[in-house]
Amino acid sequence: MCTAEVDETPLRGELPGHLALRLAREKARRVAGSRVDAFVVAADTVVACGRRILPKANDEDEVRYCLDLLSGRRHRVFSGVAVVDTRRRARSRLVTSTVAFKRLERQEIDSYVACGEWRGKAGGYAIQGRAALFVRWLRGSFSGVVGLPLHETAAMLSGLGYPVVEAQRRSGVEA
Repeated sequence: MCTAEVDETPLRGELPGHLALRLAREKARRVAGSRVDAFVVAADTVVACGRRILPKANDEDEVRYCLDLLSGRRHRVFSGVAVVDTRRRARSRLVTSTVAFKRLERQEIDSYVACGEWRGKAGGYAIQGRAALFVRWLRGSFSGVVGLPLHETAAMLSGLGYPVVEAQRRSGVEA
């Protein structure tokens, strides 16, 4: 696994979905430049409340800001994914999901902040962890909210000739 360091600062006037897709494409291009023998998959997730892009929380003030804003509201999660094959063909896709949080009590926020799983997470939460308790409903891709929309990623890989079904069989994953 390689990581691509890119500046994740939104461009002036950039919408949340455009940001997620741009970052996924930039990460894929950067890694593909040094890994010409491999299929490259890159993704980025952006959480937005309206047009407001929420940070990837790095400290307690940021996570509290995010959770206070999301409490009792619905928000959108944009998951950009990009794939580059060994012949440098590229595909990308934006997956948008809507998540509704219940109204959060102060003690729930305090407890979540104390657990620390929010660090570096878009919107200050990890839906696959304790924050699942906050979700009233979700429309869209659960795996996209986690950070990698699996259905769409597998479809792009398959379309570029990667043997997805064979890879599942070798890894023991049931189809």
